Amino acid sequence: MPADKIKINLDKLKTYPISKRRCKVRHEDFAKPLSKGASFSDFYDSLPNILAAPDFKSIVEAIVSAHNKKKPVIFMMGAHVIKCGLNPIIIELMKKKIITAISLNGAGAIHDFEIALIGRTSEEVPDGLEDGSFGMAKETALYINGALEEAVEKDIGAGRAIAEVIDDQKLSFRNHSLLYNALKEDVLATVHIAIGTDIIHQHPSFDAGAAGEASLKDFHSLIEEIAALGDGGVALNIGSSVILPEVFLKAINVARNLGYKVKDFTACNFDMIHHYRPYQNVVTRPVHSGGKGYSIIGHHEIMLPLLGQAVIEKI
Repeated sequence: MPADKIKINLDKLKTYPISKRRCKVRHEDFAKPLSKGASFSDFYDSLPNILAAPDFKSIVEAIVSAHNKKKPVIFMMGAHVIKCGLNPIIIELMKKKIITAISLNGAGAIHDFEIALIGRTSEEVPDGLEDGSFGMAKETALYINGALEEAVEKDIGAGRAIAEVIDDQKLSFRNHSLLYNALKEDVLATVHIAIGTDIIHQHPSFDAGAAGEASLKDFHSLIEEIAALGDGGVALNIGSSVILPEVFLKAINVARNLGYKVKDFTACNFDMIHHYRPYQNVVTRPVHSGGKGYSIIGHHEIMLPLLGQAVIEKI
């Protein structure tokens, strides 16, 4: 055997009592089984105090605290939230004066409008793409593109303009619309449009200048809401992987540049999978100098009803 060859002797290993070891999982933090007929509060209290469950509860407490302090609670939502059938949850939170502002991307506004118009939305893209009929529904484009032109004439944002069209036309299913209910409840509703991303941009009725101006008006309105987030507000991004996280980051930057102390607030991202921009632009960067950031991964159609009911139970 070479002189420098190491020979280990496991008998010399050092051990210690398990009672001295720090453990990350404790039985006290386990979930609690419930009996049939248990209340929602019982279910909520039964969640394990491990991983995402305490984060979820922290978000609930932050929203409740913001509501009690009359601080902004902003729901920024991608179109999938509407397509998952969650408008009634958001509307109830608006009616209870918990949500102070909603922000949608262009697709979200389109789906919300179609729900107000015919009570249905979301077409089969592959079928329509075969013959070029995808996104070519006449009424959707005429109404929304007309609303964007009216927004410029009235000097209002895209969100309010679309809501006013829904209201003026007395659309049959308007009570299911986020934008219409925001108008009724005096909740700020903004729409942030990226040119070329939405079906209505394919139509000859689309005026890119009007869309840009109306969307910019909403961007400025969102900045004003975000400027008051500091010291206890809450901003949630739900299902928008690019547009709204980018808008949120720039809005915070402008507010801070103008001297507003947008710090010590809670930022949350809810989505079905992890995305780079929401994590960086919502959960991490904005609260780097003060505040809390949370990321909850799960299906919207399950997580948002849980969030909404948990907040309502606590208010």
